[in-house]
Amino acid sequence: MVTAHCRHPLRLCDPWLLGVLMYLLLWVSPGAWASYLRRSSSCTPIPPRMALCYNIGYSEMRIPNLLEHETMPEVIQQSSSWLPLLARECHPDARIFLCSLFAPICLDRLIYPCRSLCEAVKRSCAPVMACYGYPWPEILNCNKFPADHELCIAAVSTDENSTSRRTVPRASCKDCELEEASTAREILENLCANDFAVKIRILRKNATTSISDFDLDASRVEVLKHGPLLRTEVPGRLQQWLDIDATCVHNIMRGTHTGVFVVSGEVQSDKVVVNKAYAWQKKNRNLHQAVRRWKHHHCPDQAGQKV
Repeated sequence: MVTAHCRHPLRLCDPWLLGVLMYLLLWVSPGAWASYLRRSSSCTPIPPRMALCYNIGYSEMRIPNLLEHETMPEVIQQSSSWLPLLARECHPDARIFLCSLFAPICLDRLIYPCRSLCEAVKRSCAPVMACYGYPWPEILNCNKFPADHELCIAAVSTDENSTSRRTVPRASCKDCELEEASTAREILENLCANDFAVKIRILRKNATTSISDFDLDASRVEVLKHGPLLRTEVPGRLQQWLDIDATCVHNIMRGTHTGVFVVSGEVQSDKVVVNKAYAWQKKNRNLHQAVRRWKHHHCPDQAGQKV
């Protein structure tokens, strides 16, 4: 049992770090690292200016790092370019993966990320990078990293192969923000233009700095329009959306723990994509008016699709 009086210079009190190190120790393979380049390096504190990895769970890193950055100013500059990707929350282990390279933990040997960790992060984050015209860089070629049976840093979060309900979010290219309820007419036009429209209550399950979990309050689902879906299918599809599109939901919630929203969007094969979201508040009179009028509203050339 770890006590609160941890005096190790690397501050191994953090549960995450202890879990990782225990995993590493279980997979030690003598001589497995003989083929890796050993360089003369020194331990140095991770500075607060290195936002990517500061407070990652350990306090010291090796420099030069595993990406051959020789000086701290270079490390800070290069690592900061990855902060926008982390803001998209494309994978819960993206920070762990990147920091294992930019700020390798100061142990008596070099510890690389496992190939499976790299592949999991790439699978979720490379499509987001592609949205902005950036390919997955060659320096992060997953084939360069050791297989899982060797000594390496493994994934911490569960992924899509896990039996857990929580799935790895798949961020999309489309940013999602709350809309201003300008006029009731514009809102009605938006509802007509989309496949579905629902009034829902969203609950935040945790408030950690990693990707948050969100739940749909099943007792507070009002289906205004279900389009090609069955009315009974809508709650399940929306819970799936909450699970996989963390960035969009995070932007809509704006740091709150619960909220009521009117959301609308498209049905794409096995998932729904939310295009518009309005906060259900007393001051949004236009939104209230639009929802009241919706029951008797007829969409142009879409009268049969409103239900």
